[in-house]
Amino acid sequence: MDYYSKEISKLIESLSSLPGIGPKSAQRLAFHILNMPKEDVKYIADSLVSARDNVHYCKVCCTLTDQDICPICSNPKRNHKQIMVVEDTRDLAAYEKTGKYDGTYHVLHGAISPMQGIGPSEIRLKELMVRLQSEDVEEVIIATNSSLEGETTAMYISKMVKPSGIKVTRIASGVPVGGDIENIDEVTLLRAFEGRVDL
Repeated sequence: MDYYSKEISKLIESLSSLPGIGPKSAQRLAFHILNMPKEDVKYIADSLVSARDNVHYCKVCCTLTDQDICPICSNPKRNHKQIMVVEDTRDLAAYEKTGKYDGTYHVLHGAISPMQGIGPSEIRLKELMVRLQSEDVEEVIIATNSSLEGETTAMYISKMVKPSGIKVTRIASGVPVGGDIENIDEVTLLRAFEGRVDL
């Protein structure tokens, strides 16, 4: 039995198709939208359509942008001899928020996962290799996740890049701030131990 009219049900169903939005959240959002001024709803709708129509991959690093070349790649103050490889644009944003990295990026838009049928050709590895051949790069920093897929992708990139003589490094991972050592798995502890630095 439908509790709501056809249009309300359709709005709730559309919102619940978004990741992380369950039925209750979708219902809450739907009623919030219905109570908003029409011009605010139109602004949101126009923003969605405009972003979908105008956002594409940067021609250099493959991040999402509304320009041919993203602001990071077009910035002459960035260190273009250093490329950090990340899985998606959100990872790039996370590193940018630290304000400590001044190199450039390459966004893979995924990770190698044979279980899910994602091979090297399904992510932006070919673009990375073309870029390494055409640019004067001294270091590739692999900053994929510490998951099985992220580790597989890191090893694959390392094997592809090392023969070219370019330095390949991997971000350290280990004990999170505020974490209790007794609750951390062995692999994470081992990575923390191997990645230790001088104080």
